[in-house]
Amino acid sequence: MALYCWGSTVHGELGLGGIEEEQVMTPREMDWSQAANVQQAACGGSHTLLLTKDGKLYTCGNNDHGQLGHDTNNLPNKRPQFISALENYIVTQVSCGLSHSLALTNWGQLFSWGSNATGQLGHDLDMVSYPAPRMIKSIATKTVVQISCGHSHCLALTNSGELFAWGANEYGQLGLGTTGKKVPTATLVKSLAGIPIAFIACGGNHSFAVSKSGAIFGWGKNTFGQLGLNDLDSRCYPTQLKTLRSLGVRYISCGDDFSVFLTQEGGVFTCGLGTFGQLGHGTHGNEILPRMVFELMGSKITQIACGRKHTLAFVPSRGKVYGFGLGGVGQLGVGSSVSFNTPQIVRGPWVSNWIDAAQSTLIVGKIFSGGDRCFVSLLSDASAGEACGSADFRLYSPDTQILSLTADASRELAAVQAEQTLDMDLISLVETVFKSLACFNASWLLPNYEHFCCTSKHPGVDVGAAEEAFECIRKIEHDTLKQLIWEAISTELLSSLVASPADVETLRVYLTLPMYHEFINAKNYAKLHSPFSQAVQSLQKIPLKIVTQWWSNQTKEYFERLLENFKNVVLYIMEFKFPKVVGGDTRQEIRYEPNLAAMLNLMAMLYKINHTLRIEKLPYEQFHVNEIDDMFDIRLDYVRWVSDTNGTYFSLCNYPFVFNAAAKTLLLQTDQSLQMHQA
Repeated sequence: MALYCWGSTVHGELGLGGIEEEQVMTPREMDWSQAANVQQAACGGSHTLLLTKDGKLYTCGNNDHGQLGHDTNNLPNKRPQFISALENYIVTQVSCGLSHSLALTNWGQLFSWGSNATGQLGHDLDMVSYPAPRMIKSIATKTVVQISCGHSHCLALTNSGELFAWGANEYGQLGLGTTGKKVPTATLVKSLAGIPIAFIACGGNHSFAVSKSGAIFGWGKNTFGQLGLNDLDSRCYPTQLKTLRSLGVRYISCGDDFSVFLTQEGGVFTCGLGTFGQLGHGTHGNEILPRMVFELMGSKITQIACGRKHTLAFVPSRGKVYGFGLGGVGQLGVGSSVSFNTPQIVRGPWVSNWIDAAQSTLIVGKIFSGGDRCFVSLLSDASAGEACGSADFRLYSPDTQILSLTADASRELAAVQAEQTLDMDLISLVETVFKSLACFNASWLLPNYEHFCCTSKHPGVDVGAAEEAFECIRKIEHDTLKQLIWEAISTELLSSLVASPADVETLRVYLTLPMYHEFINAKNYAKLHSPFSQAVQSLQKIPLKIVTQWWSNQTKEYFERLLENFKNVVLYIMEFKFPKVVGGDTRQEIRYEPNLAAMLNLMAMLYKINHTLRIEKLPYEQFHVNEIDDMFDIRLDYVRWVSDTNGTYFSLCNYPFVFNAAAKTLLLQTDQSLQMHQA
């Protein structure tokens, strides 16, 4: 394995040592002891972070703001130097801004150093820069799984699906609904709450998040159309790029003022500033809508990487890396300082990995870019083998993803013995997943990419898998585990449901949560059924329509169980809130009871779904509450309901589907008596 680099090295940012050239025009091998072990290269404005497979971090280049993390006198390094302050940590991810750096450890801790002019270090310290890695305290209790830096702002995604942002906010690039003032502490991007985020990316002053099922949200600077929203208005709130939803975008890389999208099919779309040809469309114009790079059509792209004003793309079938955009300092690797507006082959020593394996050739492992330079890690074809060949950026590493409840985890929960000591990782999983709306919505998705394009007709949920998981949860014998799940759902998850959710993917909880076995127990109504019912009924028109559509498309068994669970609560409340007088046969007078009203309203909704939307309908009788006639004076209720001209009286007559034939006969007789009396 080897590491090649090219482009600008004015400050030693290529790590080639004290060479005379300031620009390297074609890929050159890095003569460095750790070159073969590099897992990731992150490129800032003029500094570079090199992360090795064993979690050690090395830096080189400009150090004017302490961005190399050496706590020295801000001298540049022309060779990669180990950050000794992080020697006791295993670093798993790195990212760079113009002149600041981030490092994520295997425990989900986040460190930052370098320039802090706009609060981009997240320390809330009144310091212009900080030369040594320092843990970001404001999210120290969280487990971070993904990071990304813009020029002077940062994003961090946690394993519970929360997205945090901090730093510069001149264009609204933090997504907090404000612009202007810097934000020096990690702040939750509330508008994306509940969305199962799979990937995050930052451009110079703009940001993106991609959901598990391919919804893309962009925010921040949009002066050149880099958000792909068909206009030039910057956004301070995450805004969905609806044009790309059906294409299954998996990965995004951004330059200063442009964006590049990689789809599941291996297509590349670009938008934003095109002055230097960085969009690859054969022009120098800007694009305000993502447009496919036609020169790359017919080739399946698996990796993309953007520099300041240039783009790289890798085609594994040909074993070739293509570059386009600004080439003034050799960043395209074509041997000249010319800029190109269509993809050009980078002149590297690698050849196609389809060549006869008997020849010892080099194949591309990963491409990296940033600033005005590029890095490529190479594998020897003989050692790579099929399993560990070129990376595919469309596939996510599990350790970068938010937690979800897998089939294996469900079975593991069910297998825990009643008196067994609980594994801390299992406790952490349970507490995180069952509390988090995002994690819940990321669980039990259809396999492969069948869950993409989540719509009112297609929730993307594997209902069978969810039922199996909840069956495992029902079998749990360990009291602490049962209690943890109950507390998480009844106190945290239900209270996080909102009337106007950010996206259709946040609604999956309404399909999966009713499978939780505690819904069978009517005694739980105050903490479970009632909050759930109220959350459903408070949904705004469009999300409510989607939930009703999803329910209507479920099996008869699913819909029957949903109805029975809420009908049982109606009966339970009636028996306990309106008890019969001992020894007497007087029927109770109905009065308003909020939980009863919530249950009946949900039953009314299910009744409407059953008779207007469902193909396989439940019989009317299943909605009847046969005990009503014995428990309540429904004649009195009817008389009051009829005479209630302003509709304020709470009456069972507002829910006629609960009356069986005998009750309806009684009501008809009452009505006839009334008519005669009035006559």
